[in-house]
Amino acid sequence: MNAATREKPFSLAKSRRTIQWLVVIGTIVLGLRHIMPGEASRGGSFDSFCAFGGIETLLPYLFSGHTLKSTNLLNFSVLLGTLGVSLVAGRAFCGWLCPLGAMQDFITDWTRNISGEARHIRGKESKSLLPLRLPASIDRPLRYAKYLVLALVLFASLYAAFPPLREFCPVRAFFGLKMTTLLWLTLVVFLAGSTLVERFWCKYFCPLGATLAIFNKISPVRLVADSHRCNNCGRCDIECSMGIEDVPGKLSDPECIRCLECLETCTRDNALALRVLKT
Repeated sequence: MNAATREKPFSLAKSRRTIQWLVVIGTIVLGLRHIMPGEASRGGSFDSFCAFGGIETLLPYLFSGHTLKSTNLLNFSVLLGTLGVSLVAGRAFCGWLCPLGAMQDFITDWTRNISGEARHIRGKESKSLLPLRLPASIDRPLRYAKYLVLALVLFASLYAAFPPLREFCPVRAFFGLKMTTLLWLTLVVFLAGSTLVERFWCKYFCPLGATLAIFNKISPVRLVADSHRCNNCGRCDIECSMGIEDVPGKLSDPECIRCLECLETCTRDNALALRVLKT
């Protein structure tokens, strides 16, 4: 049996999808929990469980000793947990544990099925019409937008009563279950963007992703490529949901969400490996 047809004994992709579904179901339950009577007795608002809420309320807490409305000290615990994962494994939170990331992956799968790809073959260019890959002249500048969003949110948090992103938050739009006109608009834009471009929110606008990007450079758990075994076939580039080019040469790229699709797709033994690097 040749390398191209060899079955791997353990499927990272199936394991990741299982974890993503569990995260999504858990977040839905959390949203349901906060629309039932007696909200205050169950730990406060839905916003309290958001890692990015910890970033939004950080500066107000440091300068005034008070958190923004709808957030509390629980946000810092969730944020510390997220940062702990990132310190060890880079942006693995984005690839494995983020409910918005999971929804974007699900939307991509459904979009491909609807727009012409009955069954996706790993490492092969998709025949579906959607999602699209934006031209580099548009894609590359847009990648910096999430850092601008992060900077604007931090600045606005110093003068805000509620978290600045609260009324435009895709997590609240999907899972908060208390909709406003702005949240409906956010949901429509998110769904349209994620249908047109794979991982639309992660690539261009997610301020939490912008915060975690630096950890790809310092985390000890990371992918390593063996240049002697890799034949630069391009299969991993095709499967990269973040649209990274020359994946084997950019395994610590800030855009990488450590989804490990490249490792799952690679058909050459030990060309890619997940390792713990010594400091």
